[in-house]
Amino acid sequence: MKLLAIETSTEACSVAVWIDGQVMERFEIAPRRHTELVLPWAGELLAEAGIAKSQLDAIAVGRGPGAFTGVRLAVALVQGMALALDKPVLPISTLASLALPAMPSDLAQQQDLRVLAAIDARMGELYLGLFRGDSRQLLAGVGEEWMASTAAPALALDFPVVGVGSGFAADSQALVAALGGRLASFDSNALPHAADVARLAALAFERGEAIAADLLEPAYLRNKVALTIAEQAQARGDRG
Repeated sequence: MKLLAIETSTEACSVAVWIDGQVMERFEIAPRRHTELVLPWAGELLAEAGIAKSQLDAIAVGRGPGAFTGVRLAVALVQGMALALDKPVLPISTLASLALPAMPSDLAQQQDLRVLAAIDARMGELYLGLFRGDSRQLLAGVGEEWMASTAAPALALDFPVVGVGSGFAADSQALVAALGGRLASFDSNALPHAADVARLAALAFERGEAIAADLLEPAYLRNKVALTIAEQAQARGDRG
């Protein structure tokens, strides 16, 4: 399987190529330089891998949520390339790709761990997603991703979580304070990587989840209420 992956939803810009389980990546924290970096990096990585664009099975993209301009850029570039090459696309949650590295490699530990990914949406708001380990797809979402204010993040969790993402630094670490003792640890410097988009996309491709390029849409979150009782129960007890 050969995939190209692009992730530009935050200040980080990254491109990755996945070839039969091996991944190569370019990554840089480069605000306002995404446009100039993505296509050259894609060309360089494909050349290093020794494959042509026409040999790709699909193109993956971090579909957001994230910065409006960055999300739109990645979606537009991937859609354009996929249409030109007549290839399917794999839209991957930016929050899921952010959470993936926080999942331990040991499956037993994964099943007991919940990761809360949070991206600073500016203006006192956060993009949030809760994830657990899953033997079939590396990680799975617990409920839907949502948007909330830093002052009231709509968290109804009674279990410990590991936190990742810029949302944990927003507004003087308001999310850290809101979670209190439920937060086992956090990394507010964590950023999404195209390599992790590619890892999730490879499994999604095997599950038959690739879509036509003209169906690709960015993820824009709207305010959601706190996790439902059913979602909380799943987070506590569902072992996938």
